[in-house]
Amino acid sequence: MTTAPASGDPTELTITELGAALRGRWLSSADVTKACLDRIARLDPELHAFITVTAEQALAQAQTADAELARGHDRGPLHGVPIALKDLIDTAGIRTTAASALFLDRVPTRDAEVVRRLRDAGAVILGKLNLHEHAYGASGVIGHFPAARNPRNPAHICGGSSSGSAAAVAARLCFAALGSDTSGSIRVPAALCGIVGFMPTYGLVSLRGVLPLSVSYDHVGPMARTVRDAALVLQVIAGYDPEDITSAVLPVPDYAGALDIQPPWPRIGVARTAFFTELDGEVGAAIERALGVLSGLGAQLRDVALEVDDDRTVFRAESYAFHRPWVGSSPERYQPETLRRIRTGEPVMAADYIDRWQHLQRMRRDVGAMFGDVDLIVSPTVTVPAPSFAELEANPEILRPRELVMMRNTRPFDIWATPTLSVPCGTTRAGLPIGLQIAGRIGADAEVLRLGAAFERQIQR
Repeated sequence: MTTAPASGDPTELTITELGAALRGRWLSSADVTKACLDRIARLDPELHAFITVTAEQALAQAQTADAELARGHDRGPLHGVPIALKDLIDTAGIRTTAASALFLDRVPTRDAEVVRRLRDAGAVILGKLNLHEHAYGASGVIGHFPAARNPRNPAHICGGSSSGSAAAVAARLCFAALGSDTSGSIRVPAALCGIVGFMPTYGLVSLRGVLPLSVSYDHVGPMARTVRDAALVLQVIAGYDPEDITSAVLPVPDYAGALDIQPPWPRIGVARTAFFTELDGEVGAAIERALGVLSGLGAQLRDVALEVDDDRTVFRAESYAFHRPWVGSSPERYQPETLRRIRTGEPVMAADYIDRWQHLQRMRRDVGAMFGDVDLIVSPTVTVPAPSFAELEANPEILRPRELVMMRNTRPFDIWATPTLSVPCGTTRAGLPIGLQIAGRIGADAEVLRLGAAFERQIQR
């Protein structure tokens, strides 16, 4: 039986616990939404997780959820649950800025497909979350608005590009958030802020209505405080969208239910080659302890070597293709570094793009062989703890190299299109979070989440 948190603060509940409380009528969605809005008002002036807070609409949605639940109309596990959205996901009647002066006044007339599904599931939308401008960066420090700060230590960055999504979940400003991931933009900030971040198989979740960075690599996925919470959000947003050319026909099993299945423990590949190089000592120690936990669960661990393709032709060309009209007409409305990055795609010739795009498709077709005789692959999510703002501000020239380091372990799985999870696995002596990355074959989203949940349960005992 679910009971109230000892502190009396409903934001400490998981989504599962909150659902039981709402259906048991000892909490209302309106009261929980007010609690989230109160935390936003109190904490966000320092954290800068939100760009837009939709308090009035959220309270109205919460009241509707309460009324529906009271008369027995239950839309599912997210009914009445306050969540928030990365501000490159379209919301009808609410501005979607991509954290850029370019889109300050951009108000979509139609919800993104993932937002439509969340609304149909009865979720309460608290607002839009900060990000690295146009999602083009792994640090989260560049944008029109003040950069989101890490709730574990506001002197440090959140990572990017889904910086506000990670900060909001870690600070309990919402129960879950949606982020996007093109080179690690869900998993990097999840790892650095100490939450769960899941990048689904490419094509499992619709991209329609999501401002693109590179459509061949873009993913939308959940960020939450537990693996089960992430699975509950994924259940709602996953599934084929006939209006999205990137959408794939893939099975959508019961993700939360799969967490409780106890099949033989998987064979796990440890991606030491490349993924463990230049590893911070405290991060390395935490990962070795995590591997011990996995071994203790009964999993068979063996080292694997993965060949990583570092070519960014498709990524750069697609980013430039989307932004070309504004780069030509309104370059001053971009942050200088974002503009520079976008323009790196301008020289790409059509023949080179087509050649590299075809190579990408071949790699994805052959990705099953990469797993060989293992079921899942693990590595550190990020090889270093979150840098401080002071460090980056004192040495601006190190920003791009640091970003490349932060997304070195995450980007390959965007290329391979495989489902990949970051789950907390410890902290440094300074209290900065560390993440363990778990990846599976294309379509093995449930298996990745299952191992993440088992690991999570074990370390919480």
